[in-house]
Amino acid sequence: MRAIWKGSITFGLVGIPIALQNASRTEELKFRLLRGKDLSPVNYKRIAQVDGKEVPWAEIVKGYEYAKGKFIVLKEEDFKRVDLEATDTIDIVDFVDLAQINPVYFHRPYYLEPLKGGATAYHLLRKVLAETNKAGISKVIIRTRQHLAAVKANGNLLVLELMRFEDELVSPSAIQVPTEKAAQPRELAMAKTLVNQMSEDWDPGRYTDDYRSALMKLIDKKVKSGGKELPAKGEQPQRATNVIDLAAVLEQSLKDATGPKTRPVRKKTARSKAA
Repeated sequence: MRAIWKGSITFGLVGIPIALQNASRTEELKFRLLRGKDLSPVNYKRIAQVDGKEVPWAEIVKGYEYAKGKFIVLKEEDFKRVDLEATDTIDIVDFVDLAQINPVYFHRPYYLEPLKGGATAYHLLRKVLAETNKAGISKVIIRTRQHLAAVKANGNLLVLELMRFEDELVSPSAIQVPTEKAAQPRELAMAKTLVNQMSEDWDPGRYTDDYRSALMKLIDKKVKSGGKELPAKGEQPQRATNVIDLAAVLEQSLKDATGPKTRPVRKKTARSKAA
């Protein structure tokens, strides 16, 4: 794979040359906007709000709206003026217990590949992080933006996981949680039993994007039919969202869970093992 960034990990006086590699891929289906009568692709235009005229790229500038309807223009020289030092360094400033970090802070993972001369220190850091179950909290600049990040052990690799800064998250206090009566001991016991019966060892190969697969099958059918309308599908029964008798629902769920599992288990592939 082609590295998207090269630099080094530093903690104390230790420096480890590394390359940043994508650890995830996005497989969204891409659709084009078309004109219905002749399926001609529709292009996007840059239209100025004040007069409705199209604006050529040469006349477009970047502006920050500092007040309603008021902008200040920033040029490339302005962005260069705020460049921070050590843009090629993942500088670990703290080591933190992984269990203390709320998962909502984690955003996107990258593999860290050791470069020439860095293997010994790379494996030392990976081993220490694995044995202490800690993450190295750092800041890194990638493509002109600074990110909070965590360096973590993952098997025989180090992973850099970009994180969200605290002010990028909505405060949990903004979510209104209604007050409900406490669950009865019997209900709690049945819920724990249900969780235990539905528990499995983690295997990422068990889970696939069913919606994408179904959508691809539908597209294939439409292609084979020459774009004709497909027969309408009957309405699916909706699952009740207002649980009136929690104990009865748990009892039925336990009965269903004790029967044979219908969810197919997909065999591991080379790709799923890598995940």
